[in-house]
Amino acid sequence: MAHLGSARRRALAIPVGLALTASLALLPSVSASAAPLAGSADAATASKAATTGPKLSYVANLNAYATVKAAKKAVERAGGTVVTAYEQIGVVVAHSQNPDFAKQLRAQRGLFVSVGATRTAPMSAVQTTEEGATQRLSEADAAKAAAQAQEGQEPLEPNQWDLRTIKADEAHKINDGSRNVTVGIIDTGVDDTHPDLAPNFSKGQSANCVGGVADTTEGAWRPYADGSDHGTHVAGTIGAPRNGVGISGVAPGVKIAAIKVSEPGTSLFYTEAVVCGFMFAAEKGIEVTNNSYYVDPWLFNCKSDDDQKALVEAIGRATKYAERKGTLHVASAGNSNQDLAAASLEDTTSPNDTTAVTRTIDPKVCLDLPTQLPGVVTVSATGDKGLRSYYSSYGLGVVDVAAPGGDKWQVPATPDANGRVLSTVPGGYGYKQGTSMAAPHVAGVAALLKSAHPSATPSQLQAMLKAQSTKAACPAQIYDATGALINATTCQAKWGQTGYYGHGVVDALKAVK
Repeated sequence: MAHLGSARRRALAIPVGLALTASLALLPSVSASAAPLAGSADAATASKAATTGPKLSYVANLNAYATVKAAKKAVERAGGTVVTAYEQIGVVVAHSQNPDFAKQLRAQRGLFVSVGATRTAPMSAVQTTEEGATQRLSEADAAKAAAQAQEGQEPLEPNQWDLRTIKADEAHKINDGSRNVTVGIIDTGVDDTHPDLAPNFSKGQSANCVGGVADTTEGAWRPYADGSDHGTHVAGTIGAPRNGVGISGVAPGVKIAAIKVSEPGTSLFYTEAVVCGFMFAAEKGIEVTNNSYYVDPWLFNCKSDDDQKALVEAIGRATKYAERKGTLHVASAGNSNQDLAAASLEDTTSPNDTTAVTRTIDPKVCLDLPTQLPGVVTVSATGDKGLRSYYSSYGLGVVDVAAPGGDKWQVPATPDANGRVLSTVPGGYGYKQGTSMAAPHVAGVAALLKSAHPSATPSQLQAMLKAQSTKAACPAQIYDATGALINATTCQAKWGQTGYYGHGVVDALKAVK
């Protein structure tokens, strides 16, 4: 997740109910760059602001009656530079080296609800939720799968136990999904030159949002040369076409788009980039977003902290705006094997961009973003045997649905006998496991639902995902990280749900019927 790949625990979290008044939609526009004008009073004031601190990025959330113009002037007076402003949701992104920048803006309660730094480390010129490193598909395993492929199957489909688990293979005989539906992959970038992704890739709905401003130049959405294969793997699971090449996605007939939000070098997912991603998806008419990460640098964002409170508010405003524009958000629950419904949890990894400090948090108050935000579909991971994956976080009333994320201890009867999820990676194919791999299965099913019900709202799609899921009771045992079977004492059941699987495992066949 914002730690993409290996250790990024969960997917995203943050329950934030942000009801903005209509006046926010009428806020005046602001230019993307807003340095003080030479000789102006604001410039003179800004020049007196301290610049002795590290250069940090901030989000400033306006109150319902403030204007962007007034907020911009306040930012400049405090020694900041406006990077961009989202007048639709009243969020301003700014940079400053003034150590008291946030404090000075917070004092202006007539303008700002909350202001916070998006990072704890100085800006320099990522992570996610998969568990362990990528395993490349060998030529021998590829040949073995192709030899066992039946008529109508993709060459590597015999190894895709995950498709059969949610009946996607049967669904494809009825409906592959509509070209009028796009799934936006907010992630580390997607290799749109991959032959098993190119046919369904939508360049016009893709961008690089790193830094907080969308860059739509050709190829900006691709992974960095030394970057992660995470987003490309997610993309294949969602929308690899049935074209006689490689694998099939859950929704092989829909379009896929890439919205890159991970920093170069670190693959960290900072708030300004994620807000940009949700806003870009909303304005480009993307119907579903997949979010297999958590927002850095805090695994959990506590609203008792001024900085973290502002991050929750900004991202919550962006997700809600996109929902109002018709976008459903799907997110991974994380790989920490934690109960997100517990009374308290220990966080030993935050902040992850400087020095982490161990803290005990209440997950009902300190949110995993964007996983715990209202309206976001939270997904736990299962393996081939239908058991919760050993690494997957869970939580009664927090997890909405479950889907195949892979589990190396739950070995399927496939040609490769590999319990991880096979999908596209730059230059070929590879196996990954994690809640990062579970979320795109749900995003794919949601895309099939949207294809079958074009007028369905995000809340209606979420209701259908839950209602059509295959119920799963608490198991007697599950595998632990060592491969040993242990009693599943942490699974709770109530309201027709379980903490491990939520309402159940998603069903692609019901989605197209």
